[in-house]
Amino acid sequence: MSAKKVGILVAFAAVVAAFYVFDLGKYLTLESLKANRALLTSLRMEHAFPFAVAFVLIYIVQTAFSLPGAAILSLAAGAIFGVLQGTLFVVAGATIGAILAFLVSRTLLREWVVMKFGGRMEGIDRGLRENGLSYLLFLRLVPAFPFFLVNLACGVTGLPLRTYALGTLFGIMPGSLVFVNAGASLAAIESVRQVASPRVLGSFALLGLFALLPTIINAVKKRREGSGLPFDRRAK
Repeated sequence: MSAKKVGILVAFAAVVAAFYVFDLGKYLTLESLKANRALLTSLRMEHAFPFAVAFVLIYIVQTAFSLPGAAILSLAAGAIFGVLQGTLFVVAGATIGAILAFLVSRTLLREWVVMKFGGRMEGIDRGLRENGLSYLLFLRLVPAFPFFLVNLACGVTGLPLRTYALGTLFGIMPGSLVFVNAGASLAAIESVRQVASPRVLGSFALLGLFALLPTIINAVKKRREGSGLPFDRRAK
């Protein structure tokens, strides 16, 4: 590995380590958000543009470095910016951050990702190679697949960056909207799990299956074409 790649990896590790060493996660809790909502709203009113830029940058860093706190940041977006602007900022930050994580995985972390998650990536790799966009939408919509793992996994596959960016952009919109909308009524939320209720998760799963429908149809067609009809086999 070149010195440049080693340097970038060291910087990457330093950022992640700093997050935990300085216990920055304590600021990304529901209790902290409720306690500081008035202050954050005041800062947004006084410094609208720089505050919005800072929020998006924080979301990009959180996503790019696979740090915890995405749900709290999404709730904060709704509580501070409102549903429309909040969703826009969350989707922008998460998409850019995911693209950066994808590029890091593809250029720097390929060997480590394959060694660490290789066994769990076989099915993902196969699906992305055969039906990239629809399969990626499925992975983004169904909450059973960790966001950071999809970022890393896609980076070590042959999935084109453009397809990855589009699939991520549209795939995270429903979930982002749900959390941002919930954040707009922050006082009524007692836990993050309350937002991700079984009904909501089930709806995402159905959307994911709908996105995967083209893949299922193609698989059925290939199977039929491969097996043929009984009388065709006898004729041969």
